[in-house]
Amino acid sequence: MTRIFTGRHMSATICAFFAVVIAVNLLMATMAARSFGGTVVDNSYVASQHFNRWLGEADAQRQKGWAVTVSREGGNVVLRVSGVTTARIDAVAQHPLGVLPEVPLHFEAMGGGRYRSVATLPAGRWRLQIHVHHGGQTAHFLDEVPA
Repeated sequence: MTRIFTGRHMSATICAFFAVVIAVNLLMATMAARSFGGTVVDNSYVASQHFNRWLGEADAQRQKGWAVTVSREGGNVVLRVSGVTTARIDAVAQHPLGVLPEVPLHFEAMGGGRYRSVATLPAGRWRLQIHVHHGGQTAHFLDEVPA
């Protein structure tokens, strides 16, 4: 015996389809809201007014010839700084999604242009805002810590 496809079957099919679509949308919206770390700048118009100055500062920093390479040894962050003989280095580690609080890092010299963080950094992905101070000058770098 063959079954007849009735209006009730069609209604159930449409309701099931839209129930799945709504459930997926709610799940995706919840995941997006929980993982959003916030805004990059509070006011994009005001930030745009400083853009040319930021480009000039970046060019001046590039002309210094300083460079930073980031690595991880155990729980410590290790920086290799080139173009500078001795420096004072501070950094702030930020979780990319803003889930974990910022971790301030201070570094001690290891010799040969290498510096190791005094405190350990929890495992995972981190973004570093690095500040290198040498001879009255400061350079700012932004880099990722390898996981």
